[in-house]
Amino acid sequence: MSEFAFIRPMTRNDIPAVATLEQRIYDSPWSVRVFYDELAMENRRYLVAERDGVGIVGYAGLLVVESDAHITTLAVEPRARRHSLGTRLMMDLVAAAIESGADHITLEVRMSNQGAQRLYQKFGFAPVGLRKDYYRDEDALVMWANDINGLDYQSRLMGVRSDLTAAGHV
Repeated sequence: MSEFAFIRPMTRNDIPAVATLEQRIYDSPWSVRVFYDELAMENRRYLVAERDGVGIVGYAGLLVVESDAHITTLAVEPRARRHSLGTRLMMDLVAAAIESGADHITLEVRMSNQGAQRLYQKFGFAPVGLRKDYYRDEDALVMWANDINGLDYQSRLMGVRSDLTAAGHV
């Protein structure tokens, strides 16, 4: 499988493929209707990662309310992992949050998903709490990144981008 994927805004035409990927990845997947509803809302931003000859191999979503942004979903096809797609999707989500005027960004992640937690920590997310039984079978760790418009956070993003460039993923 080619390593490079193009990241672009999700369209309604992408939803069947995204929903199929969602069903392969998650035990409690979102329905097709949820994706259509989410994409129709003005304060949402959804992206897909697409590879030539393969199709959609990842997707991510963001909700912005006033100065807070919330990552609603981020998923990468298991066979496409370890090629920085999650990092690239996160870069674009954080950029969208900043462009939308958010000062802070939050998400929930499975307590057992150490790989995702490491990715989010790279972006300055820190654990702040627990949502009991958030997932059908597991608690969620709540993580926040604050002052995403500040110089320290911008420096962090430059470091992540530099790492992506050095690895040939940008």
